[in-house]
Amino acid sequence: MSKLHVPENFARERHSGMVENDGITPYYEHLASVVSRLKNLGISDQDVISSSWLHDILDYTETSFDELDQRFGSKVAVLVLSLSRDKSLSGAKQEDQYVKQLKEASFEAKLIKLCDISASLRDLKNSSFSKTRKTKQVKKMTSYLNIIKSDLIKNKSQVPGIIGLIDGINEMISRYGQRPIVV
Repeated sequence: MSKLHVPENFARERHSGMVENDGITPYYEHLASVVSRLKNLGISDQDVISSSWLHDILDYTETSFDELDQRFGSKVAVLVLSLSRDKSLSGAKQEDQYVKQLKEASFEAKLIKLCDISASLRDLKNSSFSKTRKTKQVKKMTSYLNIIKSDLIKNKSQVPGIIGLIDGINEMISRYGQRPIVV
């Protein structure tokens, strides 16, 4: 079994029974979509791919940072932590802390977040949310993309597909009345 099957299987097991916003699609498919986007960008670093399988595990499961560190190593655990909310904080403080984390995150974490935003927007299209709730979600994802975009654009020569992914995101967010992300 390859090294990448271990985090994939771990994520599949820990997110077992969870479904997408449509109430039908297994949550695992969102994770697979994020990983697929990263690979399409040419990312092959096993720790980054592992982290993309695990990027939501601290937010949505009982998995701890220490468990990730023991199972997958410090680089993976820190990448996942940088993309996770601090559940010990209240709602507004949690969001403020998350925004700060995104600003300070590594380029690899920002790439995972870019792919997560792209996959989430695709998933949102099929959700049963009201148009108002979808628009609110799109605004939040757009704000996250604006937070990380300068680092992504600065490093676009390393990962040329970044611009194409942002263009696809712009196409999706325009359907919800959002201004495109300028690159």
